[in-house]
Amino acid sequence: MEIHGSCSDQFGTVREVFADSLHSGADVGASVAVYLDGEPVVDLWGGYADQARTQPWRHDTITNVWSTTKTMTALCALVLADRDELDLCAPVAKYWPEFGTAGKAHIEVRHLLSHTAGIPDWDRPMTLDDLCDWEKATTLLARTTPRWEPGAASGYHRFTHGFLIGELVRRVCQQSIGTFFAHEIAAPLNADFHIGLAAEHDHRVSDVIPAPGPAPAASPRVTIPVGAYVTAQDTRGTQWRRAEIPAASGYGNARSVAAVQSLLTSGGRTASTRLLSEAACRTVFDEQSHGTDLVLGIPLRFGTGYALTADDAPVSAPNPRTCYWGGRGGSLVVNDLDARMTVVYVMNQMTHLGLSDPRGQKLLHASYRSLAP
Repeated sequence: MEIHGSCSDQFGTVREVFADSLHSGADVGASVAVYLDGEPVVDLWGGYADQARTQPWRHDTITNVWSTTKTMTALCALVLADRDELDLCAPVAKYWPEFGTAGKAHIEVRHLLSHTAGIPDWDRPMTLDDLCDWEKATTLLARTTPRWEPGAASGYHRFTHGFLIGELVRRVCQQSIGTFFAHEIAAPLNADFHIGLAAEHDHRVSDVIPAPGPAPAASPRVTIPVGAYVTAQDTRGTQWRRAEIPAASGYGNARSVAAVQSLLTSGGRTASTRLLSEAACRTVFDEQSHGTDLVLGIPLRFGTGYALTADDAPVSAPNPRTCYWGGRGGSLVVNDLDARMTVVYVMNQMTHLGLSDPRGQKLLHASYRSLAP
């Protein structure tokens, strides 16, 4: 199976690991990118864009990256905070007055970014139609009662995360989060990432391939209804693609994710512009919680907008200033500000392994081996 793209000699190990993942059948179609000091040193892709393995994964193939989208949503909030348009320590109700009811008056913006707001789901079951109706989804969230004391612990906000932050963005700048991201982040970086996909890009989409077998039973410490469960099949329709669901419906590939996320590892500056201050980049590491996540049931340490590495974290790194997150099925993005390196893996074949998926982990470890003198 042919591997396409570019890879510096220093990162040849990454190419070998990526090729092995495709050749072994662990991947159907995938891409990997590594940015160092804001510049691409690895940009590889290969395999197939369809489950039948008839269409090649091309240079411009994009796919639904699920919760890796959350890292883009977080950046939108950080950009606004850096412009002094959004106070991360202010009550959410300062910007969204209707939100300050049902025990939510003291929830702060930083709680939304760190999954500690106590609103991991809606108070009622949500359909796909409901998720694609922004006004309905956010109006219902404004009426929702927190499941635990806000700020006390994290509990993964699987879908609500994007609507909560997205509504803040809309209230602050009178734009949808998809529009804000496109104009203020993706365009200056020339990044092919989309929150809400226009029809003109449909021909480039590689549909996600469901993970084989039933998903393992979760053991959350907080019992919540499955307020919105979306299948891989659901994402193949235009309803999902066109909707702005900023916790889960982003479309891109490893190159485009890395082009955006490497803002953090390059101090907020690109070759032509500065989108974040270095102080804003460091804000990510203001710890908000550390312990067993009340929804996922695994140890997680959250900063502002990202999970942070720790001895008990599912993603480990040798340097302390490292943040990460991933997407359902296996995609992964890791930003190491000490090494000034961003590593991203995006694929179409899903697994049930989440952040511990060995495909992305092996590529991450290979990237660190490549840095060693």
